[in-house]
Amino acid sequence: MNINVDLKAKQPASNGPTEETVIAVTHYTDFLFSFRITRPSGFKFRSGEFVMMGLQVNGKPLLRAYSIASPNWDDELEFFSIKVPDGPLTSRLQKINPGDKVLLGRKPVGTLVHDALKPGENLYLFSTGTGFAPFASIIRDPETYEKFNKVIVTHTCREAIELDYSKQVVGSVIEHEYLGELANGKLYYFDSVTREQYFRNGRITSFIENGELFQMLGLNGLNPQTDRAMICGSNQMIADTKTLLAAAGLTEGSNAAPAEFVVEKAFVG
Repeated sequence: MNINVDLKAKQPASNGPTEETVIAVTHYTDFLFSFRITRPSGFKFRSGEFVMMGLQVNGKPLLRAYSIASPNWDDELEFFSIKVPDGPLTSRLQKINPGDKVLLGRKPVGTLVHDALKPGENLYLFSTGTGFAPFASIIRDPETYEKFNKVIVTHTCREAIELDYSKQVVGSVIEHEYLGELANGKLYYFDSVTREQYFRNGRITSFIENGELFQMLGLNGLNPQTDRAMICGSNQMIADTKTLLAAAGLTEGSNAAPAEFVVEKAFVG
């Protein structure tokens, strides 16, 4: 997930970004791609956080906030990005190849972390588009399955091909020698498409309202006593999903005041 913040001013060298090497790049559609880069020694983050990342352009760092899609135990860092033809950063970033250099900020931050939620039984991860990125990190974190009995990740996109990345990540969890055992019977994937024919068509809010999401889980609906949630996606999706969660009695939390659900406020797209 890339967040709509551009930083063009050069930072002090002591706090400035490190230079990392691109390891792999995968293009899913004309608008979506993922890439992996080296992880510097001492770089620590909580699964679900984002970090400033970008390129050197005309002698200055051009950085944007990107959710880290890899889990905190991974030796490499993974990102999932949109492609904006005229975007100051993504128009260049989409052309990177293995061996190229990118810039990485030193301080990951964010609210989509376990610490911002009260203990619960079920964890809902609601996403659209590249908003799936922080959840790619969270569902690959063993701590997630230690804290929750059910982990439900939803991903809604315009076209079915845009779901390929999330399907790949979920599949990697199920097939992983260690994570697969932890996620067995706990991880649920709920995908839908809005602009072409698919076996499940509609916005996630519709499936919350009509109860189809909960029927899959054998649950009756959202319960503030047992359910926790994270939301990451378009502004409209975030607003509408927040309204439904609040109507069910869930309250918004933060790192400073954990509660029943959290939102990535900075995300656009």
